Parts: sequence; C-alpha cells; structure tokens
Amino acid sequence: MTAPGAARDPGLQPERTRLAWRRTTLSCTVVAVLAVKATVSDEITAKELTGLALSSLVWVAFLAVAHRRIRSLGAARPLPLSHRGALLAAGCTIALAVFGAAVIW
Repeated sequence: MTAPGAARDPGLQPERTRLAWRRTTLSCTVVAVLAVKATVSDEITAKELTGLALSSLVWVAFLAVAHRRIRSLGAARPLPLSHRGALLAAGCTIALAVFGAAVIW
C-alpha cells in the first residue's frame, strides 16, 4: 500500500489514453474531410453548405478539446477529464455525425 503523498507510477495508461484521443481526432478529421468531399460538387445547396460549415465548426471545437486533453496527459500526474470536457467531446462527436448526415441527405 502506498502513502497518499508518494509518487505514483501511472505506467502506460496515460500513453494509451493519449493515443486513443489521437485516434478519435483522426476519425473526426476523416468525417470532416468526407463532408467536404460530399459537398464539393457543381451545385451546392444551402443545406449542404450549412451542414459543411457546422461540421467544420464542430470539428475545430473537438480538436481544441482533444488537444487540451492530450497536453494534460503529458503531466507526471494527469488530472481526470472534467465533466465539462467529457460533455463537450461527446456533444461534438454527436453533432459531427448529425451534420455529416445532413450533408449526405
């Protein structure tokens, strides 16, 4: 049993979490690129353009959340993800899926 003030060896868990955030960021980037690809055509409707703009905005917001979390995992004793950060990341993921679907249909 370790004392409360003793140094903690987190092992590889922060590295695995950092890699998971990077994979999720890559997935969101692929969705955003596919939204751009689906929108780029001869005739762009207002619905497609709105979906593309909102998808881009949500993608940038997710990148900001992910970058902040990845940086925080570099600390010797990383803090847990805040409720606000978790809700923002989940909201961005859901919104990106909805706006991506709006571009397709």
